Amino acid sequence: MTRKLFGTDGVRGRANEYPMTADMALRLGAAAGRFFRRDQSREHRVVIGKDTRLSGYMLENALTAGFTSTGMNVLLLGPVPTPAVGLLTPSMRADVGVMISASHNPAADNGIKFFGPDGFKLSDEAEAEIEALLEGPLEPARAENIGRARRIDDGRFRYVERVKGTFPAGLTLEGIRVVIDCANGAAYRAAPEVLWELGAEVVPIGVSPDGFNINDGVGSTATAAAAAKIREIRADLGICLDGDADRVILLDETGAVADGDQIMALLAERWAAEDRLAGGTLVATVMSNLGLERFLDAKGLRLHRTAVGDRYVVEAMREKGLNLGGEQSGHIVMTDYATTGDGLMAALQFLAEMVRTGQRASTLARRFEPVPQLLKNVRYAAGTAPLERDPVKAAIAAAEARLNGQGRLLIRKSGTEPLIRVMAEAEDEALMSSVVDEIVGAVKAAV
Repeated sequence: MTRKLFGTDGVRGRANEYPMTADMALRLGAAAGRFFRRDQSREHRVVIGKDTRLSGYMLENALTAGFTSTGMNVLLLGPVPTPAVGLLTPSMRADVGVMISASHNPAADNGIKFFGPDGFKLSDEAEAEIEALLEGPLEPARAENIGRARRIDDGRFRYVERVKGTFPAGLTLEGIRVVIDCANGAAYRAAPEVLWELGAEVVPIGVSPDGFNINDGVGSTATAAAAAKIREIRADLGICLDGDADRVILLDETGAVADGDQIMALLAERWAAEDRLAGGTLVATVMSNLGLERFLDAKGLRLHRTAVGDRYVVEAMREKGLNLGGEQSGHIVMTDYATTGDGLMAALQFLAEMVRTGQRASTLARRFEPVPQLLKNVRYAAGTAPLERDPVKAAIAAAEARLNGQGRLLIRKSGTEPLIRVMAEAEDEALMSSVVDEIVGAVKAAV
């Protein structure tokens, strides 16, 4: 069974345009309600969280209507990070969790992603079944069985306590000055609270959401504001979250970026030294730098690669019994602590290493020398299939022939935006740039 509506991270699109309409959200809620309410003999619950986008109100209400129409009770968390939904779904004995967010996308976009009763994102197969139910009648519950909805006022506080519990006992962040950029998103209150309560001197930015400014010039995809603040106040570390706080990019005391690959390298090295890296293996996607693979190999550790998407990282981790994985983009998954990527938890692990070793962020954040890597994106119109055009196929084949074992080439459709991503790695930067530009040119011509 294939999926048409769901991408690599739920259903996503521009608000008030298909599929991000109130009508579709209602139908999704009703279909998911039917999927999870197969046992009619007991009460069923759904936990719903959201980020700070204006359209979140519309989608939250529509989803609530859909779920309650099938007899499910709805627990509304309000603005919380995506990992909070993953943590609180099993904690609150819910059958399903829902996060309304388009992550790092602009405010005009939104998305809906589902978590199962175990707090992990749904499998492709489960999402396909929900899609199939969408095509049939809604089948509402009897009038006396309609579900209820209620606000959960302490959801953020529950999450804050869980996150603080991942920081090593006996350590404190006293004396460390941290810039925390919350992207005007879901963690705008929780993240500064956690850091302050652990003792850090906290300088927050991106903590004034207005429904329209999420990810706008701030956050993990726009780190310049945090870098400038670090240099201005001479901070020890910058933490840049995305709109739903499931990914993080760290900045050292100079404002230089440490991406997810460098963070994973540090954690894998530390966990292996403590004999807590399950299977001696880190899970990452095909996008992770070749330098990470070489670093791990030199340490006697292994790298297991998956398709792009933190859900596929988590699936591989669960299948193989591994406990550390993530993406270059900053999703860091630590299943000892959480069911999905958690930017704040990952930042706390980095801070703990700063406290343990007394080393600066710039030292800890450069675990390996990356192989030169270039990524370019080409936007395309819905309904087109540029990668299927013969000129694009020919350009890709020619690029692979030119690399001839001297590098790595990866071309793929984004699962969250209408983009073709063209990535190459090679020690010869001129060659790398040339092959990427040739493919990008061919794709642009095709679209």
